[in-house]
Amino acid sequence: MKDLRPILSTLMRSKAGMVLIGTQIALTLAIVCNALFIMSQRLDLMGRASGINETDTFVISSQGFGAGFNIQTTIQADLALLRSLPGVAAAAPQNTVPLSGGGWSEGISLSPEQKTSTAGAAIYFTDEHGIDAFGLDLVAGRNFKSEEIGFRDQRENEWPPGIIITRLLGEKLFPGESPIGKQFYLNVEAAPITVVGVIEKMQMPWPRPGSRSGDPNTVEYSILVPQIVPFGNSYAYLVRAEPGRRDELMGVVEAKLGESNRSRLVEDLKSLQDIRAEAYRRDRAMTLILGGVIVALLGVTALGIVGMASFWVGQRTRQIGTRRALGATRRDILAYFLTENFLITTIGILVGVVLTYAFNLWLMANYRSPHLPWFYVPVGVVCLWLLGQIAVLGPATRASRVPPAVATRAA
Repeated sequence: MKDLRPILSTLMRSKAGMVLIGTQIALTLAIVCNALFIMSQRLDLMGRASGINETDTFVISSQGFGAGFNIQTTIQADLALLRSLPGVAAAAPQNTVPLSGGGWSEGISLSPEQKTSTAGAAIYFTDEHGIDAFGLDLVAGRNFKSEEIGFRDQRENEWPPGIIITRLLGEKLFPGESPIGKQFYLNVEAAPITVVGVIEKMQMPWPRPGSRSGDPNTVEYSILVPQIVPFGNSYAYLVRAEPGRRDELMGVVEAKLGESNRSRLVEDLKSLQDIRAEAYRRDRAMTLILGGVIVALLGVTALGIVGMASFWVGQRTRQIGTRRALGATRRDILAYFLTENFLITTIGILVGVVLTYAFNLWLMANYRSPHLPWFYVPVGVVCLWLLGQIAVLGPATRASRVPPAVATRAA
């Protein structure tokens, strides 16, 4: 503490450098804390489980043409072919898959008189093989029966009597109760639908549907419907391969479907892992960019501290020599510069804390970002304190090694 007064006196004569480094530290803290929080959100989003088997599963589409093309018989023949192929663990018709970005959704009402939906849910049309093909976990009730599967024109608005829902959707619709046997409406003008089964988890086709509703569970509000709903003459299939055989089967399935019916095109062959990668492509890019920004900011801040400290050491050669001649040890000189830098860093950090929360409030107001968790700021503060002390260590060590005889002869 005996060096604190001369340190403050020296800093007051070097206000420009102190303000420059302090401002740089403040901006770095504000940007780094918020950037790390955004990166954490993106990483959590990209790592969120879809509830299905993505490793062994792929999708493939069929687009028919010609006056004699019959979509219903084609789907039946395709499914029989797919399920007969060696290496195919399960195959099912599907209108969409999680993370694909497009699909069918409906509002759910608990009574015909209800004007506002209780929840919105993604609709997955499939058959009795759908749970196995998706790799879903049936936790209550039963699977569909083959006689319950029907064909339906997409323009119709008729729903089957029984459906399967996700666990979180059941908790939303019927809190504290088992949803098995419960009823709700997807069309208030039609008969109610009964829940016959519950699956543990199945993500919607849209990666972040809950961002608008504010309900983070919305992403898992999904319904399996025992219907096959062609879109004109096109339809798609979900194929789950035996472990380790997905890539091999993708080429085989594409060739076999093409050979089995020349009146259609086989297209859009994709693995579910590729679909996930495409769904989160922008999030992954943002994470890499923000990571680069953080590294660059920390590097520039460290270089700024090194440069300013080196400049001050050069300017104070005579002062250092005088102190050494009066009995100051190398440790005293080292402690002097470390203390000086610590004070500058602390001032910058105090301003940076205010800027950090101001920046977060701006993100909340303009981009619906969540509130910054409290622990990001203290972690950022400790990191910048360490960065500042490490950065100044080199110039401070050089200053401590200046011989008294040489320093006192400096012009």
